[in-house]
Amino acid sequence: MIVDRLDLFGESALRVLALAYRELPEGMALSAMEDVERDLTFVGLVAMLDPPRPEVPDAVVRCRKAGIKTVMITGDNRRTALAIARAIGMVRGENAAVLEGHQVEAMRDEELRVALEEPEVLFARMTPTQKMRVVSILKEMGNVVAVTGDGVNDAPALKKADIGIAMGIEGTDVAKEAADIVLLDDNFATIVNAVEEGRAVYENIRKFVTYILASNIPELVPYLASVIFRVPLLLTVVQILGVDLGTDMFPALGLGAEPPDAQTMDRPPRSREERLLSLPLLVRAYLFLGPIEAAAAVGGGLWYLADRGWEWGVGLPQGSPLYRQATTVAFAAIVLCQVANVFACRSPRVSSFSLPLFTNRLLLWGVAVELFILGLIVYHPLGHRVFGTAAFDGRFWLFLLVFAAFLLLAEETRKGLIRRYACGRSLRYQEGTA
Repeated sequence: MIVDRLDLFGESALRVLALAYRELPEGMALSAMEDVERDLTFVGLVAMLDPPRPEVPDAVVRCRKAGIKTVMITGDNRRTALAIARAIGMVRGENAAVLEGHQVEAMRDEELRVALEEPEVLFARMTPTQKMRVVSILKEMGNVVAVTGDGVNDAPALKKADIGIAMGIEGTDVAKEAADIVLLDDNFATIVNAVEEGRAVYENIRKFVTYILASNIPELVPYLASVIFRVPLLLTVVQILGVDLGTDMFPALGLGAEPPDAQTMDRPPRSREERLLSLPLLVRAYLFLGPIEAAAAVGGGLWYLADRGWEWGVGLPQGSPLYRQATTVAFAAIVLCQVANVFACRSPRVSSFSLPLFTNRLLLWGVAVELFILGLIVYHPLGHRVFGTAAFDGRFWLFLLVFAAFLLLAEETRKGLIRRYACGRSLRYQEGTA
């Protein structure tokens, strides 16, 4: 009867305590607890409800979509653990594996690995040593393991994990000392939000780097063209500094504040071996975006010279008004292409035209400042003295805008091909697993 009631409480996701007593002779000295806690008279059961926060089920779903596997390791009995897991959506199937501590103790490491590879697995009645063993096996399987806990018995697992997360409100001092992070609100959903924010920060760094590296090619190509093809040098050192330290700086800061896109938590975790400066990033910056900007800079400068009567192979004094105008055209071409590039770099996959424009006001302010600085350098006398520029014929702005639009459209085409390839690969995977 008692066991039946205990099972009923457990299946209702209740934590249960059994109460019992024993009368001791007056004045009897208490010996070891093992000697005292025997011959007890059962009094009853106390069932306690500790419901999960309402946002936890959604957080579990987000983890699953993000490729993060959640595993429950608890000291509660198996029925309570399974009921709670079903309530929060951690378990959806009818035949979820629930292993108790004594079963884990009898399993070899190979058997435990097989159990952990199951899509849904729970651990109940676990001791601190058994919890730490599960964490160790998960790490040996190549996983990055984060452990949450609040009690003294969670401390070994918190210490063993790659990331130990202790509860800040209910957590014991021992758990907090063993953990790497203290969660101030004791909310699992906060951890999932932090994962999303961390992914967004990493992606923003890559966007920032792509944007900055792309402008290196148009800064280098004019020097190579001058040496190889014997044409006037279409960009001065001071103008390169104007791009790197002036116009590029503010939009790049805006990219660093780009909010997470809607698909951030729909992608699996990146590999540990993946580098920040990956080959696809360098190819995109140096062999795709950069050459387009270089073509705009060199093509714009040479076209301006040819339009003003310059002939191939004829020298051009660097202090002449025509030379200063030609370098200004090349400089403006780079800046305008970088304006298009900053919008293209907001996402490496999602179309720039589908991203809300006003979700990143810092980026818009950065572009506005960039264009303002460009106007000062092209038209203001102070800009002319500092950067060696000169105002050029206004109809050439149209030529430069065409190149900027071409860069954006070329990047949109690349993104479209990537999305089409990813969609096709996903469909082939689904057909293969059906």
